[in-house]
Amino acid sequence: MKIWIYSIAVAAGALLSAEGAIYGLLGNSIGKLESSLYNFMTGTIILAIVILFLGKGSVSYAFKAPKWQLIGGLLGTSYLTILVFGIPIVGVGVAMTSVIVGQMTMSMVIEERGWLGSRRTQMNKEKLVAGLLMIISLILIY
Repeated sequence: MKIWIYSIAVAAGALLSAEGAIYGLLGNSIGKLESSLYNFMTGTIILAIVILFLGKGSVSYAFKAPKWQLIGGLLGTSYLTILVFGIPIVGVGVAMTSVIVGQMTMSMVIEERGWLGSRRTQMNKEKLVAGLLMIISLILIY
């Protein structure tokens, strides 16, 4: 059953909200960009240790991989840095709801078009209504 995957994803979303709030505060303490740098330095160190013991891939393949596939690092850095700047201004609820609306919208476009190696799924009225309801929730939260 896929319910455990959905549960883990919901928990990850909850952790992202907590992370955003924490880094928003840390940004006020040490600086916005410095807060993002701290996040990625800490993550790099932790992942390097985990890879040392559990890694099965090849980080050196990054030099051979198609360059467009490496944009994920830029996107992740942009995402966190925008949250560090935005959460103190608009709050965790509006910031994270905005993120979810953006994620849902782009996910639907990616899947409908079959972009980035994703399985192509047809856009339907249920997905459109879900997207509209998320936009309405953003308006109501704001």
